[in-house]
Amino acid sequence: MKLKGVYRTVAILALLAFNISCDQVTKMMMRDHINLYDQYYFFDGHVTLLHVENTGAFLSLGAKLVQPFRFILLTLLPVLALIAGLVYVIRKKDMSPLMAAGIIFCIGGGIGNLYDRIVHGSVTDFLHVKFGALQTGIFNAADVSIMVGLGMILLDGILNSRSKKHTN
Repeated sequence: MKLKGVYRTVAILALLAFNISCDQVTKMMMRDHINLYDQYYFFDGHVTLLHVENTGAFLSLGAKLVQPFRFILLTLLPVLALIAGLVYVIRKKDMSPLMAAGIIFCIGGGIGNLYDRIVHGSVTDFLHVKFGALQTGIFNAADVSIMVGLGMILLDGILNSRSKKHTN
């Protein structure tokens, strides 16, 4: 079912607000209840809950940049990209619901991390997953949102390419 007009815009903004809220609630719980660098292990050590503050971007990239480069790369450019993405999703009426939701998930995760960086000076990360030699960096709900959004965008692309092959 494709929503149209104001209903579509309201649905987009509601999904965005829900996404950002979930991220901010989990980060607030970490900041309020888990001391910095405390670690709790679950599932035989495969999942670790720990509180770290990341002053950079993904995997602390850019944490050591000097101002004004740090502000430009980690705050200004992301703000512009997130605004542009939101305007794009709202204005492009013929976008599939899966693609729109995927982009909104990415924007919501980006806003959640950007909010932390602006308000708290760092991004709160708290989950680490390890299975044998495979492991993640330390991440948060916003990062999960971005990855789920990217998965939705890729899935939409795959489904669209398959439907185009069948129509030819």
